Amino acid sequence: MEKPLSPAETNLPTALVNVSIINYRTPDLTIQCAQSVLDDTRDFDCMVSIVDNASGDGSLEQLQAWRNCEPQKDRVQVIASASNTGFSGGHNQGMAACNADYHLILNSDAVVRTGFFKALLAAAEAEPDRGLFAPRIDYDDGGQQISCFRLHTPWSELIRGAETGPVTRLLQRYKVPLTLPPRDAQIGWASFACILLRDKMVQEVGAMDEGYFLYFEDVDYCWKARQSGWRIRYVPDAQLVHFRGGSGPVKSLIKEQKRLPAYYYASRTRVFYRMHGFAGLFLANMLWCLGRVIAQLRRFLGKPVPPTNHREFQDLWINFLTPLGDDRAARDN
Repeated sequence: MEKPLSPAETNLPTALVNVSIINYRTPDLTIQCAQSVLDDTRDFDCMVSIVDNASGDGSLEQLQAWRNCEPQKDRVQVIASASNTGFSGGHNQGMAACNADYHLILNSDAVVRTGFFKALLAAAEAEPDRGLFAPRIDYDDGGQQISCFRLHTPWSELIRGAETGPVTRLLQRYKVPLTLPPRDAQIGWASFACILLRDKMVQEVGAMDEGYFLYFEDVDYCWKARQSGWRIRYVPDAQLVHFRGGSGPVKSLIKEQKRLPAYYYASRTRVFYRMHGFAGLFLANMLWCLGRVIAQLRRFLGKPVPPTNHREFQDLWINFLTPLGDDRAARDN
């Protein structure tokens, strides 16, 4: 469940921007990520808060050793989480560890490019009514990552299940990924692989929902922020590189059509229930199933059937009767 951020304490560091990075058994990537932040913030009041999410593989000790040898070590803190609290729990700890005007949520498998913070903070200072600022995210092979989206609806699940041109064109306004570059008015949520959050908004909206272990927590948080009147600004001049498959297995599993972890579907169930209620969750599942029926009809036209992940028909219903229940972290982690 959601937990409020820790109240401000006099012994916490203060900064203009606090960069929260979670490490889970990727210490080399985490150090590379943190170093890129330090290199780009020499002219900014910045704190790097690294949360080791109970890696248990020596990562914590490696990070502490690096921090102790780093010339800018006063701008880095390494936090040992007592347990693996997932994406939301880890970043809640990272944000609560520093009093700052802004919090940058940043994946450990990313590096910021020169001028990243200058561009992102300039946009944030220029638009005080906006609460979230999404940078341009590039893959390491040079391609640009789609990182801004419409909010999920039951109709978007029909599109996802069918993966068939006429259905997508008919329901174009429900298609989740936005064409690059996205228009700010279209953005319902942005990827939390990297996002700048205004602290004023965080204090109003609250911490990230720890009922999500991994995935869909960014959808939920952006949805909550929008409910409170905060909007997202896309900042293409702020750029970073996100390494494919660096810190999580789900994207590679999707590509290979293998079975996804139960926590992925538990998070999907939770976010649909929170945004659309029980009826909306049921409709989303049924429309996805209808989409798969439509996909099978492609055979009659001599076209291949778009693949789906192994056992998705079954896993789609995980937590259906208890949508705010078990996040399935223990089973899959």
